[in-house]
Amino acid sequence: MNRAISRKPTAAFVGASWGALLLGSLAYLVGLWNASTMQLNEKGYYLTLLLYGLFAAVSVQKSVRDRMEGIPVTNIYYGLAWFSVVTALTLLFVGLWNAELAFSEKGFYAMAYAMSLFAAIAVQKNTRDSGDGGERVEERSFD
Repeated sequence: MNRAISRKPTAAFVGASWGALLLGSLAYLVGLWNASTMQLNEKGYYLTLLLYGLFAAVSVQKSVRDRMEGIPVTNIYYGLAWFSVVTALTLLFVGLWNAELAFSEKGFYAMAYAMSLFAAIAVQKNTRDSGDGGERVEERSFD
């Protein structure tokens, strides 16, 4: 049995993805803004990590998707994208490990960061899938 399915994401998934990205990022940023015991250079460090992590996550998603679709991606860019994600996560872990914050605050920053990166990947995927004109893909079932 063959049936055509659309790759275009549903409005609900697009909205949920954008909502998660905004919620995660805004929570992280509000946490930084309200961190009265954190010095300005520490706030800058965590802000830079959020921006770097978001960019790296989107780069990985795009690179992986390009390779899956047969679009050339150089090995060096692909490797750098993955290296950047691992580096951003490692720097966040090291920063939070050494920060003089309560464990609940460390957990808050880690979860808001993880949510933001995951949501950025979903938003990138949705943007890409919406941009292809909603091409239909034939699905085969071997029942």
